[in-house]
Amino acid sequence: MSTTSYRFIIADDHPLFRGALRQTLETQYPDASIEEAGALEDVTASLEKDGDVDLILLDLSMPGMRGFSGLMYLRAQYSGVPVVVVSANEDPQAIRRAMEFGASGFIPKSHGIEVIREAISAVMSGNVWTPPDVDLTADDGSGDLVQRLATLTPQQVRVLMMLSEGLLNKQIAYELSVSEATVKAHVSAILQKLGVESRTQAVIAASKIEAGQWQLGTDEQAAVEAQ
Repeated sequence: MSTTSYRFIIADDHPLFRGALRQTLETQYPDASIEEAGALEDVTASLEKDGDVDLILLDLSMPGMRGFSGLMYLRAQYSGVPVVVVSANEDPQAIRRAMEFGASGFIPKSHGIEVIREAISAVMSGNVWTPPDVDLTADDGSGDLVQRLATLTPQQVRVLMMLSEGLLNKQIAYELSVSEATVKAHVSAILQKLGVESRTQAVIAASKIEAGQWQLGTDEQAAVEAQ
C-alpha cells in the first residue's frame, strides 16, 4: 500500500466496472485522486483542464472510440500521460496493437483483482505489463502500417476517425471548428503519411490493424467514396 498521492482517470462506459476499478485503486492508493469518464470526450475535457495525470485506465469500446483510435489520439496529444488498456478483448493481436500504439499495459477484464493490482503497480513503477502468455514479438506483416499511423498528429487522428464514420468535409470542419480547407489539408497529409491515394483507402488501411474493432460499414464506405 502506498501513501503517495496520485491522480487516475478511469475511462469506461460501464458504471459497475468503473466502480470496481475505483475500489481497487482506492485500496491500493488510498490518497489518490480518482476521476471517472464514460466517453472519450470526458477524458479529453479532464486532460485539457489539468494534464497532470499519473495514469489513464482506458476501455477500447466506449463512446467516442473506434478501435484503437482513442488510444492513438491520447498518446499523440498527451504523450506524457501513461495509458493502460483495460478491455474485454483478449485477442493477442489486439494486445500487440495496443502496445505498438504506445500503451503502457494491457489488462484483460477477465483477470482477477489481484492481477489488476499487480499490473497497475508494475506500470506505476515505470514498467509495462501484458498477460504473460501473450507473445508481443509475433509479426503479422502490418508493422509498417502501424508505424505510419503512429506518425499522424492528434488532429489527423481525429479527422481519420471522422472519415471512418462517413462524415463529409463540412461536417468534420464543423465538429473541429476549422475551415473546410483545413480539413482538406489534413486529409491530404493523412493520405501521404499512409501511402494511399484516396479517403476510402485510408480508412480501409486503418481498419486492417484494428483487430475487428474499427469497421467501415457499407453506408459509411459509400459516404466516404462520394466525397
